[in-house]
Amino acid sequence: MADSDFARKKTAIVTGGVSAYVATKHAVNGLTKAAAMEHAEDHVRINAVGPAFVNTPLLSKNLTEDVLDGLASLHPVGRLGTSEEVSALVCFLLSDRASFITSSYHLVDGGYTAQ
Repeated sequence: MADSDFARKKTAIVTGGVSAYVATKHAVNGLTKAAAMEHAEDHVRINAVGPAFVNTPLLSKNLTEDVLDGLASLHPVGRLGTSEEVSALVCFLLSDRASFITSSYHLVDGGYTAQ
């Protein structure tokens, strides 16, 4: 897999001037995998969740409707995510139904990183 493909699929769509952000995202991925392997024998599952733009009170308070619409248009599904959608994944990962899922990074991004 080419470096640009890896960055796109595992972090965010990479543009100039975001090297610290991308490095941090890669660090979270690596830490998730390493910690999961270190604690697998303890029956502790460790995963990471990577949401794209989520419509939160912080966004709606600080951004104009035009900017929010612009962010929504970046997602192939045509809207921002919701905190309920992110929490649904987190609740699943915490449940016994996800007992075989560990060391993975899960996107909640409405197709944002698949572009």
